[in-house]
Amino acid sequence: MPLVVAVPLVVVSGYLTRLAFPDPGWWPCAVLGVAGLTLALASRRTAPAAGLGLLYGLAYFVPLLHWSGVYVGAMPWLALSGLQAAYLALMAIPIAWVTCRPGWGAGRSIASTVVIAGLWTAQEALRDRTPFGGFPWGRLAFSQSDSPMVRLAALGGAPLVTFAVAWSGAALATCALLLLARRRGVEAAARRSGAVAALTLALGAAVVLVGLLVPLPTNGTPVRVAGIQGDVPEAGLDFNAERRAVLDNHARVTNELATQVAAGQAPQPDVVIWPENASDLDPYQQADARQVIDEAVDRIGAPTLVGAVLERPAGFLTNASIVWEPGTGPTQLYVKRHPVPFGEYIPHRAFFRKFSTKVDLVREDFVAGHVPGLLQLGPTRAGVAICFEVAYDNLLRDSVRGGADLLVVQTNNATFGYTDEAVQQLAMSRLRAIEHGRSVAHISTVGESALIEPDGRMVAHSDLFTPAMLQATLPRRTATTIADRLGVWAELALVMVGLLGAAALVLGSRGSRPERQIGSAPGAGTSPALSDEAPTERAEAG
Repeated sequence: MPLVVAVPLVVVSGYLTRLAFPDPGWWPCAVLGVAGLTLALASRRTAPAAGLGLLYGLAYFVPLLHWSGVYVGAMPWLALSGLQAAYLALMAIPIAWVTCRPGWGAGRSIASTVVIAGLWTAQEALRDRTPFGGFPWGRLAFSQSDSPMVRLAALGGAPLVTFAVAWSGAALATCALLLLARRRGVEAAARRSGAVAALTLALGAAVVLVGLLVPLPTNGTPVRVAGIQGDVPEAGLDFNAERRAVLDNHARVTNELATQVAAGQAPQPDVVIWPENASDLDPYQQADARQVIDEAVDRIGAPTLVGAVLERPAGFLTNASIVWEPGTGPTQLYVKRHPVPFGEYIPHRAFFRKFSTKVDLVREDFVAGHVPGLLQLGPTRAGVAICFEVAYDNLLRDSVRGGADLLVVQTNNATFGYTDEAVQQLAMSRLRAIEHGRSVAHISTVGESALIEPDGRMVAHSDLFTPAMLQATLPRRTATTIADRLGVWAELALVMVGLLGAAALVLGSRGSRPERQIGSAPGAGTSPALSDEAPTERAEAG
């Protein structure tokens, strides 16, 4: 494919991939985006392949992560987007090497689609862990909360869902390449290419639909859950400038629910969930904050999970979830294990200050916890993740393996305003529900909050920047999914499919005897559709 065609193709394909995420959440666009990138990379040399991968990544991540620069400016947003795009540039190189070529038989053609899917999984595995602990936002899996493929999360977690999306996209691209070869080829080879194309497309379609065969049990011991979304005085970085107002908002909505319960207008909840940053006044040190929480929890008469910022240890802060018992006060505590770099702490502060003084908006760094988020909350064993922790595979998995029968995601989306950050994060919680076979209470200060059943279905949902109380009876489950039992081994196996498969295809191609490509005139060399040769050589081949 000439670069004059490939460049706009990858830009459109990157933006299509972004459209797969909420909003609008058109999940098939992820398949089309992968297909477009694969077509553009076919038989491409290393440097052009990396460049096209970078362009695709920028068209993908710049609009997807727009929320990250709403209040801090364009530089952090574009730097983050460029870093994420660099991983796709790296991935594009082996994809160009292994993409199906005319003349390949069914075995190698189908193998190339599987290898490309493995390379996507490997790229995400690397991006999820590096640098500074990684940034898993924008994984293909997180675009599929309404897709049949999301059910595969119960078998292999988010990595398997990404693998399926990339496989189906690569299969679509391979089918197009083979049909192009059939159009240009001699009769016998053309018949073979058509058959291989049909088989490849059928397998790609099967990958999309096979998730429908995965059972998603929703039975379990019922628990009545209430989520409190108190809202904040204003959106933005100064959302907690009136910290007492934020705390009072959550106490007020809780008291309103207590009034409804007392009047018989609402059932008594078994547990109540407040979001992250519900109290940025340390209730262990500030008596007035503790009194507000005590009164609200005593009145509702149910153990409440309170998101709070603690002024400990000296010179640092702690992002915590506190179990608050009626008549007793604070008991158990979970400390966020994965603070967000540049959001909750600044690595190498002096160095990054040279690029932006906004690093000093984070005045004190948050410390990291070291114990899985597993808390006894009334009748439930709650597996807790705070905010961006929902994006990391191991954090909630550790809690489920420890015995969690209900998952809780406490988050604060006030710092991202009226952007798509909240709905993108909510889509992750829906996938986690299916992956672990657990109900999820996803509660935000400002929305969007939701109570989610183990099949990913939302049974209660709130809008942005409005006070809300969410109530539902959710099943508590203790059975573990195949994904939980396999753990990181599922991801490792898929990564090895990509890396070892790519090595095998590349070495096999080098070791085989060069053959005339379908679509070449005698003596013309390679196919014009799949070559980086000069325009005059392409014209001669045509």
